[in-house]
Amino acid sequence: MSRYGGGDDFRGRPRDRSRDRYGGGGGYGGGRSGFRGDRDRGRRGPEQPGGGAEHLARIHGTEEDRVNCPFYFKIGACRHGDRCSRLHNKPVFSQTILISHMYQNPVSQAIAQQGDANSVDQRKVDEEFEDFYEEIFEELCKYGKVEELNICDNLGDHLVGNVYAKYEDEEDAAAAQKALYGRFYAGRPLVCEFSPVTDFREARCRQFDEGTCTRGGYCNFMHIKTVSRSMQRELERLYNRGKGSKRAGSRSRRKDERAEHKEK
Repeated sequence: MSRYGGGDDFRGRPRDRSRDRYGGGGGYGGGRSGFRGDRDRGRRGPEQPGGGAEHLARIHGTEEDRVNCPFYFKIGACRHGDRCSRLHNKPVFSQTILISHMYQNPVSQAIAQQGDANSVDQRKVDEEFEDFYEEIFEELCKYGKVEELNICDNLGDHLVGNVYAKYEDEEDAAAAQKALYGRFYAGRPLVCEFSPVTDFREARCRQFDEGTCTRGGYCNFMHIKTVSRSMQRELERLYNRGKGSKRAGSRSRRKDERAEHKEK
């Protein structure tokens, strides 16, 4: 019985030489074979190094690649979305999950409602962002050790509010993706998927990090909004100890400590 199901097993049948598609007296001899020998290889010239699969691997995700979208490969998002002429290869598993548009950027909201961001209080924005960052960091650490948490400060539709979390293990990322998908945050459903981005050095805008980006919030590379190093160290100590680890503190205590510090 064939392992492909249905009918009898094709193995063991006598070969009909008269119907051999290679012609002649059977096998590969006789007529003109589809397989070329050494003489034909000589006519074609020497084989070029770096061709075939090696060439495709080298150009994958670059501007030379006419099949796969380089922006989706590097950044996990593309401004053309489903209308892009190149493929967006979504991974089945990854160390990184993307929660699209989770962070409600006050600048983006002000532009949408008032046409400009002049009314935005930057100090308030930063304080609210710290609360958001801590809340999501604490939640993500429940599923495993988080190597990186990157939140986009971009204003473009495909990047605004995107939250990228890279875990130490793919299994932890899978647990987080499964747990978060379909949940609500601030009254909005979370859309959580695996991201191809595992090296954020290629994804982030170097000019923005240096304070020299001229494209502003509509740059196609990540403008990553950060918290202070001291706060990041404290969050690592409190929450980021891997699955099953005992937490060293709570968000409510952190907020009380921050309020006391401001009063002083």
